[in-house]
Amino acid sequence: MPDRFAFLRRPASLSARVTGLVGIAMMVVLLLFSWVSVGSLDRHFAEMDEEELGVIASSVIRALGEVQDGSDTQALRRAVRGHHGVYYYVDDAGGKTLYAPKDGPDLASFARRTPPVPLADRQSMTIWEENGKSYRGGVIQVGGDTSLSGTYTIAVAMNIGGHLEFIRSFKRIQWWTICVVMCIAILVAWFAVRWGHIPIHRANEKIRAITSSKLYLRLDPKAVPVELEETIASFNDMLGRIEDGFEQLANFSADIAHELRTPVTNLTTQTEVALGQARSADEYREILYSNLEEFGRLNRMINDMLFLAQTENDPGNLNLESVVLEDAVRGLFEYFEALVEERGVKLELRGRTTPIRGDREMLRRALSNLISNAIRYTPSGETITVRFSQNDRDVIISVENPGEKIPPEELSRIFNRFYRVGHAAHRKGEGAGLGLAIVKSIVEAHGGSVSALSDEKLTKFYCLLPLTES
Repeated sequence: MPDRFAFLRRPASLSARVTGLVGIAMMVVLLLFSWVSVGSLDRHFAEMDEEELGVIASSVIRALGEVQDGSDTQALRRAVRGHHGVYYYVDDAGGKTLYAPKDGPDLASFARRTPPVPLADRQSMTIWEENGKSYRGGVIQVGGDTSLSGTYTIAVAMNIGGHLEFIRSFKRIQWWTICVVMCIAILVAWFAVRWGHIPIHRANEKIRAITSSKLYLRLDPKAVPVELEETIASFNDMLGRIEDGFEQLANFSADIAHELRTPVTNLTTQTEVALGQARSADEYREILYSNLEEFGRLNRMINDMLFLAQTENDPGNLNLESVVLEDAVRGLFEYFEALVEERGVKLELRGRTTPIRGDREMLRRALSNLISNAIRYTPSGETITVRFSQNDRDVIISVENPGEKIPPEELSRIFNRFYRVGHAAHRKGEGAGLGLAIVKSIVEAHGGSVSALSDEKLTKFYCLLPLTES
């Protein structure tokens, strides 16, 4: 059953991510700008209102000082001229109303419910609505000094409907501006991202043109933006490894065909000869024994190839345990005792090492291949030495045997599959050339490495295995 929500778990596209981030950043910046501008505009109007209301209050106080008793309402009415949309209310200490506006807000009620302050400022001003209109005002109390004969309460207010309407209009314009700018910014960001992806699309077209027959093709890291240069370089490296793998696979297939052809040809020829004429039971038995020998060679070769494939394809499939390498070598010495006596050579073990974590059977097989290879090429009367040493990180195993020098051009290839040195490649019964390849595969599966050195006196094979405490 298909997963209908798989798209939700899929990472968002780069275009969506960049466009979204640009949109969010623009929104935050524009909202912050809107908040700052509206706040500044509101403070500006408040300061203007404070200044104008302060002028009104000063004019009223000055008029009260001129009439002394505050009974001259005409003087109070004339106190403020040339100001529109402003209102003021005056009463004395006994609560007698000296002046009240005929229209506008009910400042008497406003004066009663608002605590008076000595001086009108922005903090003491109040905004309220009355009869569908908005007002800003304050209440001050004056008197008790030499300029006035008594104490008075003055309430001043002004209609701020125009200011609020301007701010609301400004906000609407801002919101429309923000929406338009956001759309433009997102659209530009989207086009910029798409334009920026053009080198990626061109690289994809070149990648799609690469097939198994065109693995030699490479992308130019300098033809893409600097951000993609490392990616293209890594892709070229990967392509090179794939090309090497294909080449090795082709060579491996050719080697398999070559190695299998000889025993199959021998079996076919012997069978045709056996069927060509009537033969005795002993002759048929001899032919069958010869065929059995070829079948055994085929079986060993196939088993070695299967082992190599298993080890290289799944190097982590190891049965790890603590392995004492000296004990494994001593067991192999006993196993090869008869062959050593037949060849007239000696085996010698030197050095000790710390137990390591590894697959006992695989490591035993690698050591067995190295020792049997040394026995095969060591002249009679000579000694084969297996030497152990270690440093802080690795266990070093060397298998040393006297014999013919391996040419340098062949020394670098002796761990390749189906490769045999010099005349051994044409010598019957010398194996298929998989022994050292198996050694390399096993050691590398354990995280180690192999190498070889050869001169006129000795040939040495080195195996480095990581030293891990058990």
